[in-house]
Amino acid sequence: MSDSTDQKPGTDPDKASVARMYDAMLGGRHNFAIDREAVAAFSAIDPQVRTLARANRAFLGRAVRFLVDAGVRQFIDLGSGIPTQGNVHEVAQAASPGARVVYVDNDPVAVAHSASLLADNPDAEIVDADIRRPADVLGSPQVRKLIDFDQPVAVLMVTILHFITAEENPAGITAAFRDALPEGSWLALSHATNQDRPDTAAAVGQLYRSRATSPVTARSHDEILGLFTGFDLVEPGLVHVPLWRPDPTDDLPDNPSEYWVYAGVGRKRP
Repeated sequence: MSDSTDQKPGTDPDKASVARMYDAMLGGRHNFAIDREAVAAFSAIDPQVRTLARANRAFLGRAVRFLVDAGVRQFIDLGSGIPTQGNVHEVAQAASPGARVVYVDNDPVAVAHSASLLADNPDAEIVDADIRRPADVLGSPQVRKLIDFDQPVAVLMVTILHFITAEENPAGITAAFRDALPEGSWLALSHATNQDRPDTAAAVGQLYRSRATSPVTARSHDEILGLFTGFDLVEPGLVHVPLWRPDPTDDLPDNPSEYWVYAGVGRKRP
């Protein structure tokens, strides 16, 4: 991506974007030099950052396939980021044609590329909104058009809530979405932890505070588990991201705690 020709309105040229950084980690093309420089600094702290990003993306695909198998045909993907391989609508609609997906992001590049990708897909749309204001998401025309709240809905919060500070009340955000969901709905979530590698988490937090558009707040296992209040976790519970229902052909790490992200999927309690 050319920094000069593809700069979108609302883009801060002096800060790396968390969405574009993730795109760079996954080998995408929709990022700027400032994003790649930030990822290089991240890699100096944790050399396997790209491996971690791929593991998180793989969890997203496995979770969506599990949810389709569980009967879900509607998805709201919060903090969806820049489209890349294995997008939610691609995975869900491959398993169940006609599955409906609403993406939500407030990064200008993510929104623009999502809108372009989805232009010819009647069952998927992008909402330009901030998840810190759940009412804006839930009341958006795209959600009202595609999501039937009389039927089960899966809300996806994949590596997004660690960009929400304590003052911004991540538990309150998850509760607002939970309370809007009908019985039989689901939450899939992954979140950076400071429990296994606290020094790494602290250094990455400082990197994002100084160089990116959003800070990172890594949390403990118990704190992340608390975000599932009102949901019953399915097996294997809240685990390191490569350990959540791995595919038979997956190579499991000898030391899962090196993947300092927890992941889980829960069903809303009656």
